[in-house]
Amino acid sequence: MAAGIELVGLTKRFGHPATGHTAVDGIDLSVSGGEFFSLLGPSGCGKTTTLRLIAGFEEPTAGRILLDGADVSHVPPHKRNVNTVFQSYALFPFLSVSDNVAFGLKYAQVSKAELRQRVGDALALVSMSDFAARRPSQLSGGQQQRVALARALVLNPAVLLLDEPLGALDAKLRRSLKVELKALQERVGITFIYVTHDQEEALTMSDRIAVMNAGRIAQIGTPQEVYESPADAYVADFLGAANLLEVVVAARGDASSVKLGDIVLTTSNNVPAEPGAVAQAVIRPERVRVEEHGSAGPNRVPALVERLVYLGAATQVIVRLATGESLQAVVQNSDAAGWSQGTPVHVYLPADALRVLAGDAAPLPADAEALAS
Repeated sequence: MAAGIELVGLTKRFGHPATGHTAVDGIDLSVSGGEFFSLLGPSGCGKTTTLRLIAGFEEPTAGRILLDGADVSHVPPHKRNVNTVFQSYALFPFLSVSDNVAFGLKYAQVSKAELRQRVGDALALVSMSDFAARRPSQLSGGQQQRVALARALVLNPAVLLLDEPLGALDAKLRRSLKVELKALQERVGITFIYVTHDQEEALTMSDRIAVMNAGRIAQIGTPQEVYESPADAYVADFLGAANLLEVVVAARGDASSVKLGDIVLTTSNNVPAEPGAVAQAVIRPERVRVEEHGSAGPNRVPALVERLVYLGAATQVIVRLATGESLQAVVQNSDAAGWSQGTPVHVYLPADALRVLAGDAAPLPADAEALAS
């Protein structure tokens, strides 16, 4: 049965209390039973340490770890109803696939008949029944990953922890296994907590994502929420390509607007700063529209095409705005057919796609206050 996980003020420090490193800094987090939840962030952000704390491989310095409401903060790993799949898979090279999957059950006091049944069911679940007699060295990377999953799932854990399990695979195989892994989680119905630095993996598979930064959670939300409505510049920049623009807040409330140079741009979100403050606005490249020079209407900025990059399914267009900023757009190949370096265009920044970020505002210098008026 799926179990929920709750972290309350979870903290982990390494080294001396005064001079050591705080890897996890007072995290509060609740994961529902049966949820596919991802911890996303760059190396050193604390995501793997958080996973190791949940697994019991590390002792928390402070805070609590609750598994279905029971405090397991100081319970040893083998007594927690969780299991972990590592990036390296850690399969025993001298055992067959079947024996690798059965390894944990041999210490679980189950009958031989039940052991065979559960191993067979686990291998069938990951489509590896035909490879039961092979050794790990006779398997591809993707097949080894499936065996590692079967070995973890055969013990019927309440929570499965996955530490970048696709990291050692090539890009094409990762893409196919992402779909398989999400489908597998939906079939078994248990809680998955997945650690990755790959934002595409997190967006593809997760029910919710926690973006981590320096041991803390910067934002929690659904993939759509964190991608389209990032909490700050860190989240916007880390989670996919983003155009970040320095703007001056002109108005807030129902008619929020900012100034980019002398150009007034409206925005759909309530600007989290007072008029006259310098802030950052974000817009995703796929939401930027490049139009013919002279296009009329609000939220349009004159620009010049600087570079075209063919991406296969689309074209990346780098433009230089009249205000001096560089901006990237992703457009259909047919739309970019008539452009070249130096082509004058207008760039349309839709109000519903232009978001002013919190936490980056600063008072406008006194000699520039007129810009906001």
